[in-house]
Amino acid sequence: MTQVVEPDIQRTSAPSETVPHWIGGRRVAGTSGRQGPVYNPATGELARHVDFASIDEVNEAVAAAKAAFPGWRATSLSKRTDIMFRIRNLVDAHRKDIAGFLTAEHGKVPSDALGEVARGIENLEFATGIPNLLKGGFSEQVSTGIDVYQIRQPLGVAAGITPFNFPAMVPMWMFANAIACGNTFILKPSEKDPSASIFIAELLREAGVPDGVFNVIQGDKVAVDRILEHPDIAAVSFVGSTPIARYIYETGTRHGKRVQALGGAKNHMVVLPDADIDMAADAAVSAAYGSSGERCMAISVVLAVGGVADPLVDAITSRLPKINVGPGTDEHAQMGPLVTREHRDKVASYLDRGRDQGASVIVDGREHDSYRSAGFFLGPSLIDRVTPDMDSYCNEIFGPVLEVVRVQTYDEAVRLVNDNQYGNGTAIFTRDGGAARQYQFDVNVGMVGINVPIPVPVAYYSFGGWKSSLFGDLHMYGPEGIQFYTRAKVVTARWPDPGTSQVDLGFPRTR
Repeated sequence: MTQVVEPDIQRTSAPSETVPHWIGGRRVAGTSGRQGPVYNPATGELARHVDFASIDEVNEAVAAAKAAFPGWRATSLSKRTDIMFRIRNLVDAHRKDIAGFLTAEHGKVPSDALGEVARGIENLEFATGIPNLLKGGFSEQVSTGIDVYQIRQPLGVAAGITPFNFPAMVPMWMFANAIACGNTFILKPSEKDPSASIFIAELLREAGVPDGVFNVIQGDKVAVDRILEHPDIAAVSFVGSTPIARYIYETGTRHGKRVQALGGAKNHMVVLPDADIDMAADAAVSAAYGSSGERCMAISVVLAVGGVADPLVDAITSRLPKINVGPGTDEHAQMGPLVTREHRDKVASYLDRGRDQGASVIVDGREHDSYRSAGFFLGPSLIDRVTPDMDSYCNEIFGPVLEVVRVQTYDEAVRLVNDNQYGNGTAIFTRDGGAARQYQFDVNVGMVGINVPIPVPVAYYSFGGWKSSLFGDLHMYGPEGIQFYTRAKVVTARWPDPGTSQVDLGFPRTR
């Protein structure tokens, strides 16, 4: 059994020395004897440790969630809505505290961290409409004296496995709809930046979420595998890389679970010859280097069509020295470090591989002053004349490296986008409405931006890609999120006069 940390109901905005679990409504210290390091990416220093759960500790969290489910499911929609409003208001009131965790452990600059929290709050706001979202359908008199109606009911215990790049927003994508629909929830956050998960758990308890409805299990593959195999977990949501997403989907479904697993991305931005060059350059820089490129909706490839390539590359290049790279403690910083030194070095290696394979490295982020600091920094990098057979194009780099592929025609650009294994997001920049409409029709990608570089849907639409960017049938959050966390039940009802009852062995049909 795990041990409760005392005091167990205190909420603090200061990260603890060791990040614990949250089980049954309280902080719980791990007993597995295994921990992981949590770094401050801006300084390179070890900031704290995080407990790694054992199989028994995962089982304990599942047992708490399972025990809480009957009561939470029976809680009225009005009461659940009231709690969701309180969650929303508490998260809003403490958005700076949550952003502080993101800066300390992920390295996000304040504007990026606050933006992440704001997008998470949008999902909490969507979930406050749960009475309307769970309305079923009713058909009167489908046959003489018979009515049919459909209701949606929760699944039971749901789990979310979330990535390092959005340690606050992505959990809110998942748990907001899950608990609003009447499920209980287990969050397995990234071990790289886990503190925000415990702070959010404390806010949920303060909002009135009953003990056991929301739990947090810290850990690594041991915890993930037990979540995927546990017979009392009905559904699993995941966001991460494609190989892991495939593993999550195949393992979870093999154990009878409903799974949605969002994988990687290689998002292309098509720039047509008629596009406004300055507007396209601003968009490309914003979408490629925001959050240090560590987001699945980052633009990593610009497809420059025809003669637009040279002026566009010049415009992008001229903007890069103006980006203020620095720690989140610098209020003027626009781009922070990467999450770990190992990840930074892997991203930087694509610059050498690109050069070796014939591309032109226009800007090398390793020449930026920040790269020589103790933190995990890499300056904005730009590679031109990339071809589809190069390693940098074939792989998801997930860092501040923007590639330019030169193509001659619109058709060539569309073919490259559609031939790519990923189908997460894409954008087109043009002044031609007909071309833009044709692009949204032609392209095999789940999310499309027209003169919008990062087409992340608002909370009342759903998020997700196609092809190897999504495993499962339903996208994340929004209306499809409600579908994912519920199942439909159809009721056929008749209230006849008992005197009219008779035996009828024929197949039921309308009369």
